[in-house]
Amino acid sequence: MIAEVPAQVPFEMQPGGLPKPGNPAFPANLDPDVLSRVPKLSPAQAGHLRHFHNLAGQLDGDWHHMGSCDPGQEVFGAYRYQLATMTYAASAAHYHRLPVMSSVFRVLFEQLIHKMMLRDVWGYWYLTSQSGKRIDPDIMELRKPWPDPVIKENIMFSGHLLLMVSLYAMLFNSDKYEREASLTFEWDPVFWGMGSQKYQYNRASLQAAIIDEMEKSEWMGVCCEPNNVFVICNQFPIIAMRYNDVRDGTSTAEKVLENYKAAWLARAGGFTRKTEDGEDGFIEFWMVKQDVLVHNVLGVAANAWASAFMNSWNSEFVHGVFSRHLRCLLTKFPDGRVNFNNKKVIKQLKTIIPIDRGSPKQLTNSPEEFQRALSVARTDLSNQHMPTPMGPACPSMDFGFLVQWVSEVAPIEDQDGDDILEGLLCHADTYLNPTWEKGGLYYPRRDMPLSDAEGNWVVMDPLSGNASIPYGRLNVRDGQKKMWDQPWAEEHHGKYPKIEGVDLSSGVDFLRGEWLDEHGTLVLTMKSWNDITRLVAPKVVNLPTGVYGVYVSGNLIKVHEIRERDILEIPLAVGAAEVDVVVLQSRLE
Repeated sequence: MIAEVPAQVPFEMQPGGLPKPGNPAFPANLDPDVLSRVPKLSPAQAGHLRHFHNLAGQLDGDWHHMGSCDPGQEVFGAYRYQLATMTYAASAAHYHRLPVMSSVFRVLFEQLIHKMMLRDVWGYWYLTSQSGKRIDPDIMELRKPWPDPVIKENIMFSGHLLLMVSLYAMLFNSDKYEREASLTFEWDPVFWGMGSQKYQYNRASLQAAIIDEMEKSEWMGVCCEPNNVFVICNQFPIIAMRYNDVRDGTSTAEKVLENYKAAWLARAGGFTRKTEDGEDGFIEFWMVKQDVLVHNVLGVAANAWASAFMNSWNSEFVHGVFSRHLRCLLTKFPDGRVNFNNKKVIKQLKTIIPIDRGSPKQLTNSPEEFQRALSVARTDLSNQHMPTPMGPACPSMDFGFLVQWVSEVAPIEDQDGDDILEGLLCHADTYLNPTWEKGGLYYPRRDMPLSDAEGNWVVMDPLSGNASIPYGRLNVRDGQKKMWDQPWAEEHHGKYPKIEGVDLSSGVDFLRGEWLDEHGTLVLTMKSWNDITRLVAPKVVNLPTGVYGVYVSGNLIKVHEIRERDILEIPLAVGAAEVDVVVLQSRLE
């Protein structure tokens, strides 16, 4: 129950706009410095979250803005990678930026996981399971296919799905995907086959299937497609196991990592090896039957994508190689914009710039060096395809992978005191056609040469534009590592306030949502994504017992006494102007 308490007269505030301990009264008007304690999402960050909602809320079978040049859902532009990366971006936003907004992100997660379970997303596996010459050059005949997309191999789907549902359990303290058959794949083509087949899993059995495959490979990892074990794709299930360990009281991730690291050390000497130009880059994959380690095929993607997520458990190593792996990739211009250089320009820059130049913060090359390299490379800036022989020629996804990597690993300031991530985002907003639709922000697909005549990166793929660039903008430095080190456990969920009863379908964007425990203060900021006024009723649950003043747009509107398990509901009209809500606990001693 909620007991009304009359508002009391204003009183002197301490610096920062918060009441002095020992005084139960609440001022009629709240000092705006209270809001300054909680960072607010930028319009672009809020726009990315709404774009996720717009895509996830489409009717089943509608994949507007998500289509790629790959007709078979096989390479990196596939739906599964977009859905998973949007989920990881949303998890970073919830954990690091809007931790009280439980229902907003829970509903979004459920929509994305629902999409991930559609046959449009995983049905490619029936054909892929047969293998082929590209991935197994020694194969003499196709294997017998199977439709179950997670029972063996296919970590490029199963690993992402496991992390998606494991994040859901960790962030929302929910057993929704622990229930029997909560992850059911139904294979039922209309005009061929032997009738409907269902493959039923939950979070635990999905993880068990993956671990069984890891053990069969002697802990090198699970195949993505037949015969190929990629380093990057095996990072996602390992991260998931860590979250599940904290929730279940187990130590699976620790044991898996011990075996995984030992296996790669014994077979390959570690996860990296020297490239042709003397630099160490990530090994991309291991061909199982041939026992061959393949590298320098995916190019930038191998270092960027793997580092962005391996940083969770192997941070010292990932940070240690960051500046070397980034060598010659970026040019910073006087306006702060950072260009991702075309690989032809990168090749020329490496002949100009010494391999050992500068400090670990020397992350970019100068415009003068860039122009020297461009003058040589200008005759061939037309390569628009992914640097891989493993699939159809599609627009490069490298820019998005780079942004994810930089957001996780780059220092906040480079040698000039600038933020490299902000420079890359500035480039995206200048050259990559940022587009707003129904309140959502994305970068639409554009199939064209990687760079224009001046060497500016201009190509855009659906994974980067819908998910990877938004991920970088919503993430924080060492975001994956911080979540790995301190996942939300029972103690957090038992005492941390959260907001229920609202989600993005209301037409409202949520720009602040945080609980300041040391001050007993909850801060929430909302606005409609357009000029339409919406009626919402956020419900604050899990507040500590006590007396609270509720402020809307700086004005005290009511005082409540919260008793154990009470819910504080705050009906509001939210329009185009921002509405700030502050729930302030009296600290009477």
